[in-house]
Amino acid sequence: MVADLIIETRNLHKSFDTGGAVARVLRGVDLGVERGAFVAIMGPSGCGKSTLLHLLGGLDRPTSGEILLSGRRVDGLGEGAWAVIRRREVGYMFQSFNLIANMTAAENIELPALVAGVSAKEARRRRDELLAQLGITSTASLTPGEVSGGQQQRIALARALVNEPAILLADEPTGNLDSASTREVLAMLRERHGRGQTLVLVTHDPNVAAAADRVVHMIDGRIESAVRDGPAPADAAATPGPAP
Repeated sequence: MVADLIIETRNLHKSFDTGGAVARVLRGVDLGVERGAFVAIMGPSGCGKSTLLHLLGGLDRPTSGEILLSGRRVDGLGEGAWAVIRRREVGYMFQSFNLIANMTAAENIELPALVAGVSAKEARRRRDELLAQLGITSTASLTPGEVSGGQQQRIALARALVNEPAILLADEPTGNLDSASTREVLAMLRERHGRGQTLVLVTHDPNVAAAADRVVHMIDGRIESAVRDGPAPADAAATPGPAP
């Protein structure tokens, strides 16, 4: 049976001009992510893992190679087309949350739906459902500066999910959180995966990667190995232990 790949990269390269010198960040990355998978991408700082995630989310463009989403090539699309894809198909979580400081949690969450053309009534319904699911209804009228880091990341997760994306990309989503908030966010990501959500998460932390059911290791811009361990235990996200 042919795998149902929702994400595929073929010989993906990315270089940057650093002022007279060329930095080769990605060096021929071939990656396939099956629909409904939870994949963690690991590697040392500078290995290219965040750059890869940015390319998958259309936040940057490859120097060469191909990116396919649900079998459709997207690497050559312009910003306008990518903006539509991000509104409809791809949700993104950032390490720094990227919430709008002068908007309430409720407003931050519903904004992407309104931008995508969802009616105000439906945007509010989705917002309220996510606030309840993620246990942050009490933050609805608060701004990001009035809540904890863990609550901010829950708000960011709700915002990423409000347009019901097929793919959720997360770039070091626990990097700014304490251990308790990290466990909470990982538990929520596992819960979303249990609902069938495709997740691709970048992390340097093996305890965070343990929540995924497949770990891809990168080094020097290449994929060194991809390990499929099977689904993590039900409580793996809630009680991450020491790395093996």
